[in-house]
Amino acid sequence: MFLTELFRTAAFRLTLMALAAMAGVMVMQFALVYTQMEAVESHRSTELLRGEAKLLAEMTPEHLEYVIRKRATDDMRLVISSAGLFDPGHALITGDLRSWPRGLKADGKPHNIEIYPEEGAAYPLRLLAVTLADGNILVLGRSFHLLAEQKLMLRHATVLAAVPTLLFALLLGMVLSHRALSRVKDMHEAIDLIMAGDIHERLPAGKERDDLERLAGSVNRMLDRLESLMNGMREVGNDIAHDLRTPLSRVRAKLERALSTGGPRDTLEGAVSRAVDDLDQCLAIITALLRIAEIESSRRRAGFASLNLADLVADVVDLYEPIAETEGIHLVTQVGTTPVQIDGDRHLLIELLANLVDNAIKFTPEGGQVTVAVMRQADKAVLAVTDTGIGIAQGEREAVLTRFYRSDKSRHVPGSGLGLSLVSAIAHMHDATVVVEEGAGGRGTCFRIIFQ
Repeated sequence: MFLTELFRTAAFRLTLMALAAMAGVMVMQFALVYTQMEAVESHRSTELLRGEAKLLAEMTPEHLEYVIRKRATDDMRLVISSAGLFDPGHALITGDLRSWPRGLKADGKPHNIEIYPEEGAAYPLRLLAVTLADGNILVLGRSFHLLAEQKLMLRHATVLAAVPTLLFALLLGMVLSHRALSRVKDMHEAIDLIMAGDIHERLPAGKERDDLERLAGSVNRMLDRLESLMNGMREVGNDIAHDLRTPLSRVRAKLERALSTGGPRDTLEGAVSRAVDDLDQCLAIITALLRIAEIESSRRRAGFASLNLADLVADVVDLYEPIAETEGIHLVTQVGTTPVQIDGDRHLLIELLANLVDNAIKFTPEGGQVTVAVMRQADKAVLAVTDTGIGIAQGEREAVLTRFYRSDKSRHVPGSGLGLSLVSAIAHMHDATVVVEEGAGGRGTCFRIIFQ
């Protein structure tokens, strides 16, 4: 079972492919050296035969016959394996070649000829036949035994080098495959625990030094995101239950009181009207939560287009200017002459800006000021809404972006605590950052939307 899994690993298959490539390279190298060795030895034999034939041809016939018969010279014993002197009719005059080799031509060129002795097996010789001045023919032969020995040594050396090399590579591949298999096994065990419900379990990623660890790190980050979303869903469920229980309880209590006490028609209509207001608050909370969930889960950018932030600000300010005048608040815009363009969804960005301006007007006392500004900072588009209202404590500036959070200062103002959560969701969809700061002069709050 283990070997089957081992053979299926990518590391082992890669090792086998590397082994095949290594074996192919060794075979090609062997063939190249083998053929080059044969060519070199053939050329060397030819040069030696021709050199020796030239020296012998310069001797007198009597001296040449004596040398061939006795083969007394040292160089001739070392260089020439066989020698013979034949007359023009190919009859042997002297030498150890007992007969004229079949297929040999006296053309002064080397020939590889099979020699058939009277006893024993045939053997090859490289022969050179040269016609002398007196008409006789000198035949010199050189054996292939040196080349055969070299080839044999080459074969033995190749086998001796290839076998341990390939075995070591195969063993190394098995070790690497076993290591990869053990890491995959650890990941499988971690995945089984996660599937069993342990969402805090993570894959062993190490320092992410190789592809497998980097993949595990990416999966862990994905699991972190999923866990965060699940915790958010759990918190949303708890928040919904908590925030809807109070208005629904009030509705039930008011209706029960109206039914039990009876009373005139005006009293019943007032109770029903207050119950309807409470139910509208519940529906507003549910609608806002669904809107936030829709924006957070959306990955579509079909509605994205190039927008001028100044145009958005003008539309929203026109919408809220009458409300600000009614509340006695001065609504100001600060827009430069240079257009600030971004890619975004116009309707969502208007919803974002409208929430910020609406919040600023709600929490700014009469006689205060709300400023909506568009600018560029470090080549980034920035949308800022600043008020001179009650402000947000530094420790609460991150919390106000979460769902249902309401600071102590804002308890008296009607609302569900979801407006800034909607702003955060829309900003995140546009790859923007929401920064909550203190207003100018230490008064109020400034919300900055910084687009990347």
